[in-house]
Amino acid sequence: MFVFPEEDRIFLVNKYHKANEPFDPFRRMNYHGYAYDEMTGASDEAIKAGLRELVSGLKDQPHAVIKAEAIAYVLDHTRIDVNEHDYYIGLYSWNRLIDETTVWTWHKEVVEHHIPDVQHYLTRNISAGTFTAWPDYDHSVPDWQALFSLGFRGVLERARASKKAHAKMHPLTPLQEAYFTSIDITYEAVLRFLDRLIRYTETKRHARAGVTAACLRRLRDGAPQHTYDVLQLIYIYFMVSESVDHFQVRSLASGLDTALTPYYQKDLESGAFTKEELNTFIAYFLMQFSAIGNYWGHPFYMGGTDEQGNSLINELTYTILEIYEKLGIYNPKIQLKINKNTSDEFLNKVLDMIRRGHNSIVFVCEPGLVRSMMSLGLTYDEARTCDIKGCYEFAVRAHEVSTAPLYLNLLKPVCLVFNNGVDTMTGERVGMETGPLEGLTSFSTFHQAYMRQLAYILDHSMQAIDQLEGYLDYVNPSPLFSATIEHSLQTMKDAYANGSKYNNTAVLHTGFASAVDALMSVKHLVYDTGTVTLQDMKQALRRDWQGYEWLRAKALRCPYKFGNNDQETDLYATALSRWLCMKENLRPNARGGIYKAAMHSARKYIDFGKITEATPDGRKAGDELSKNISPVMGMDTKGVTALIHSAVKVDPSLYTENYNLDVMLHPSAVSGEDGLTAMRGVLRTYIDHHGLAIQFNVLDSQTLRDAQVHPERYQNLQVRVCGWNVLFVHMSKAEQDAFILRSENVAQ
Repeated sequence: MFVFPEEDRIFLVNKYHKANEPFDPFRRMNYHGYAYDEMTGASDEAIKAGLRELVSGLKDQPHAVIKAEAIAYVLDHTRIDVNEHDYYIGLYSWNRLIDETTVWTWHKEVVEHHIPDVQHYLTRNISAGTFTAWPDYDHSVPDWQALFSLGFRGVLERARASKKAHAKMHPLTPLQEAYFTSIDITYEAVLRFLDRLIRYTETKRHARAGVTAACLRRLRDGAPQHTYDVLQLIYIYFMVSESVDHFQVRSLASGLDTALTPYYQKDLESGAFTKEELNTFIAYFLMQFSAIGNYWGHPFYMGGTDEQGNSLINELTYTILEIYEKLGIYNPKIQLKINKNTSDEFLNKVLDMIRRGHNSIVFVCEPGLVRSMMSLGLTYDEARTCDIKGCYEFAVRAHEVSTAPLYLNLLKPVCLVFNNGVDTMTGERVGMETGPLEGLTSFSTFHQAYMRQLAYILDHSMQAIDQLEGYLDYVNPSPLFSATIEHSLQTMKDAYANGSKYNNTAVLHTGFASAVDALMSVKHLVYDTGTVTLQDMKQALRRDWQGYEWLRAKALRCPYKFGNNDQETDLYATALSRWLCMKENLRPNARGGIYKAAMHSARKYIDFGKITEATPDGRKAGDELSKNISPVMGMDTKGVTALIHSAVKVDPSLYTENYNLDVMLHPSAVSGEDGLTAMRGVLRTYIDHHGLAIQFNVLDSQTLRDAQVHPERYQNLQVRVCGWNVLFVHMSKAEQDAFILRSENVAQ
C-alpha cells in the first residue's frame, strides 16, 4: 500500500522533539528534534538578536510592514533540511521567533495604553473563572483553492495586479500601501525560502533528493502539478503560517480527499507516480503532524456533498483512512462531513475503526450544518461547501474569518446567585447584585437571578471582546493569510480587520449540563421537596460539602440530570440554550461581522473547574465541568438513546459556529454486526434530528482501571477528550477518574 521503513518512522518521531526526552504538548514549539546542518542558518537566539536589531530600525513603519520584514528575516536565516528519511522539508526555527519583537510587544502596548480598563476587567473575570478571553489567531483557513491554482508566485502576482488596479482608480492611502507592501515582502521571502531549499537539496545525493528538488522547483515557479506538490505546498504554508507568522492553520486543504483527487488520478493516468508512491507521500505527510505533537491535534476534513447532492466520499477517502489506520496515529485528527445519503459501507468502515480504538474522528452532519448556516442568511452553496476547521467549527470557505476569543462558564452564575455577585474564590465582585437569598422565595426567582447574572456577564464580556478585537490587525497583521483571500485584496484591508466577506466572532459555552443540573438540584432539594434551605445549601457549598455528605449524596442522586431524556430537565435546558443563542447570534461585533453561538468547551471544562467552587449538583470545588452538549460525567444513566433525545431537544442548529455531542459506548454494546448496526443507528438518529457534530469513545471501566495501575501495558490507549485525542496514560488521575466513572455508567 505504501512504503514506510522503520528507520524513517524513528526519524520523523524525532523531527520536532526528541522522543526519549520529556515533552509538553502545550509548549510543543519550544523544542528542537534532530540536529540541523549549522551551515544552513543561524540558531534561534542569533535570529532573535537579529530581529531585535531589525525591528528597532523599523519603528516608524506600519506594523504590517514591520511584521512582514520580521517573517522574511526568519525565513532568510533559519536552518533548513531536506533529509533522506523524509519527503517534506525541515524548518528549524519553528517557535514563532518574531513574537518577542512584534506580536507580544504590540499586544502589551494595546492592553497597557489603549484599553487598560478592559484588561483589568478581563483579568478579574479570568481569575474568577466567569469567562476567559484572548485575541484569537488560532482558527485561520486560507483560500486553499487559490494557493493550489496559483501557487505562491501566482498569489503574489495576483496581489500585485490588484494593487495596480486599485492605484489606477485612486491614490492608495498609507495603510493601503503598507497592506500591499507587507504581502510583497512576505511572499518574496517565501520564494527565497524555496530557493534556499532547492539549492540545499541540490547538494544532496540521497535517493529522495531529486524528486524533492523537482517538487520545490515547481512550487517556486508556479502552481503545484502533482499530488506530492500539493501536499508539500500545504505543509510549507502550514509551517510558515503557524510557526513563523503566529497564525494557526486549522484545516489541511478544503477537503483533503476532494483536493487531492484530480492530482492523484492525473498522476496515475500519466504514470508520473505509482499508487504506492502516491500513498507513501500521503503517509509521510500525515506523519509530520503526528510528529509535531500539538495537544489539540491538527485537523483535516473529508467528504461532503457536490452540487447535485451526491456524496463526495470517493476511493481516495477510503485510501487516506486506510493509510491513517495503518500508521496507527491519532494526530492529525479527522473530520468527516456526512449526510443522509452517506453509504452504510462507509459508515461501517469508520465506526469499525472507532470501536477498535482508532477514534480520532468526528462526524459533522450536513443537514444540521446547512440549517444552522442558512439561518444566518448564508446561501445553500456557502453552507454546502463550508470548511470544517479546528475541532468541529465551520466557516464559509475562503470568505469567513471567525475567531473564538470568548469562553463562558455557564455554571459560575449559579455560584454568584448564592453570593450576591461576589466570587468566593477571589473575593472580587464579578457579577451583579441579585439580592439576599431570603428574597428568592420560589424557584422562579432563583432561576431569574441566575439568568440576570448570566446576562450581566455575557453583555459585559462581549463589550470587552469588541474592544479587544478592534486591535486584531494592529497586534498581528496577516499578510501571508490575507493575500489568499480575494475579498481582502478587493477591500485592501487585512483579513482580520473587516477584510473578509464575513468577519465573525464565536462565543463558546462550557458547563452547560453542569449549569442545568445545578439549577435542577436547587429546584428539587430546596423548593420542591424542602430537603434543605438555600442558606443551608450555601453553607454546604462554602464547606465543599464537608459535614454535608448526606446532602451531597442527595444532590448526586437528584433525578433531574441532563442527558436522560427527562421532560422537565430538558425544558429548562432548552430554554437556557435558546436564550443564549438569541442573545449571541447576529449581534454585531467590532469587525463588521456578527457573533455566533458555539456549544464547544475545548479544555475550559477542566480549567474552569479548577477555579469554580462547589456547586449544588454535588460537584466538589475544583472538579471539572461538563463539556460541549454532553452530560456531566457519570450522570447519563438512561442509555445512549435518552442522551441523543436530550441533546437534540436543545436544537443543535441554533448553534451557528459548532455543536458537539460526546457519546461513550461499552465494547459489549458495539461488538459484531449488531454492534455496528447499533452505532450506525445512533449516528443516523442524530443526523435526522439536525445534530451537528458527534464523536464516540468505546471504553470499559475495567480496562481503564487497569491502565491506571499498569500504564506500561496501555501506551497506545486513545481517549477522545473534547475535540481531540490524547493517550489515556498521559491524562491526570482526575481526568482518568472522570472517564472511568462515565464508562461504569454506560456498562449498566
